[in-house]
Amino acid sequence: MLELSAVVRELRRELDRASREAEGERIQFGLGPIELEVTVMVTEEASATGRVKFWVVEAGADGKDIEAKTHRVKLTLQPTRDGRPFEISGQAREGED
Repeated sequence: MLELSAVVRELRRELDRASREAEGERIQFGLGPIELEVTVMVTEEASATGRVKFWVVEAGADGKDIEAKTHRVKLTLQPTRDGRPFEISGQAREGED
């Protein structure tokens, strides 16, 4: 299982890589909202903080015990870069913002 934060972190890295690889390409894409749907298992630490963790269940995980304790979570992420909409594109051309 993976922590939900690790899944989001890897998604961020992949989007950044796609943006860098697109530099100089003639065809560009704007990036809109991203819908990420995962199956998670929730655990709570038995400590004074009572911290809750969300673990993403990996594809192919089996067992009735795991299924009984999982929840489906859908996140809608709006990627931005420096407070502006995120673009998977190259350098701005004259007249572009």
